[in-house]
Amino acid sequence: MGLLEKLKNAKGEDSPEATEKAHEILQIVGERVEVIRPTRVIFASISVLLILSAVFIVGTWLVPYDRTSVDVVYIQGGSGHVVLVELNNKGSRSIEDITMDIRFLDDLGVEIARTSFASEEIPAHTSVAGDELELLISGASVWENYTIEITLDYTYGGDSYDERFTHEVGQWTREMFTDKAPIRFF
Repeated sequence: MGLLEKLKNAKGEDSPEATEKAHEILQIVGERVEVIRPTRVIFASISVLLILSAVFIVGTWLVPYDRTSVDVVYIQGGSGHVVLVELNNKGSRSIEDITMDIRFLDDLGVEIARTSFASEEIPAHTSVAGDELELLISGASVWENYTIEITLDYTYGGDSYDERFTHEVGQWTREMFTDKAPIRFF
């Protein structure tokens, strides 16, 4: 006789037959609960962790997306200014035909120094830094405010993108910025 049939056959709530049926049901539930063991819980937890890890890996490496960013460090000292730039391709595909101009402007907008960087391709999940992305300005006053202007042009998935970032600097001896281009999928 099944569990539902036993419940249907129970005549009243206070009858001894209903109490007996309730005890039988409680015993069946207790037997089912005993089947759950710690090893099964651990196995299920590990399985869920593996599934979530697979979803993360698929999202990070297989789904095509563009996530380009520029990290800027500005340092001023007694002899002048230093601007260090790092270009990050955190996307899942390469970016191509990259050109970046870094300009250092005074508070009137007059260009004091400039450097340019060009590359045919930056692979996925790669960062680029180096001499071409460093700007050394000697002789400029450290008591004034300046502007760092960065223009970034690149191609991703056949489409061209132009980004422009500006930062007002000069209040502090060291400043750091992270500029992010919009995330583009496919």
